[in-house]
Amino acid sequence: MSDAPLEGLAVLPGRLSAAEQRALADEVADVIAAAPLFTPVMPRTGAPFSVRMTNCGPLGWVADRAGYRYQPTHPETGDPWPAMPQRLIDLWSELGAPADPETCLINVYAPGARMGLHQDRDEGTFDAPVVSVSLGDTAVFRMGGTTRRGPTRSVRLASGDVVVFGGAARLMYHGIDRVLAGSSTLLPGGGRINLTLRRVTPWTTPSPKPRSSR
Repeated sequence: MSDAPLEGLAVLPGRLSAAEQRALADEVADVIAAAPLFTPVMPRTGAPFSVRMTNCGPLGWVADRAGYRYQPTHPETGDPWPAMPQRLIDLWSELGAPADPETCLINVYAPGARMGLHQDRDEGTFDAPVVSVSLGDTAVFRMGGTTRRGPTRSVRLASGDVVVFGGAARLMYHGIDRVLAGSSTLLPGGGRINLTLRRVTPWTTPSPKPRSSR
């Protein structure tokens, strides 16, 4: 991989102010109270992920022995996912994403948690970008190309940083190597929360209105 980033990749340090981070962290805590964290597992082996997670928005991503998928209800409570905080929808819009996001994955990283290299490809459309928001402790974010075995590079994502990957970068391999404990005081008890906004289904582009013949 060259030093040049893939087209469509943007790393935005400090995109959220300290006040915005605090407000968003409170809203995420409310979501977690309504939709408790659960531990996803690998489909074939049943091995648990090292992160715990939940979702908000019309759809939520789940992983269990049946596979990876999106569904409208929590896998343990059976309740619909809570509404997505408006500030996340506004952020998505400000970054130029089309239509509204349909899901926000909430991944909670305790000490020692990580996320292996993977692509986000369970969606029905890859035209919309993925928008990723970091809260809490700094993470070492590894980025590759669109093949698993390609070269990679890493950057540190601090609380309030936002990453957008669309275009050629929409299917880039990425993951979290480690979280730097104690690097932020935002979250009670420490740790890191990653919020990932995605569009799951294709959107319909409105047809242009016909011009009047008058």
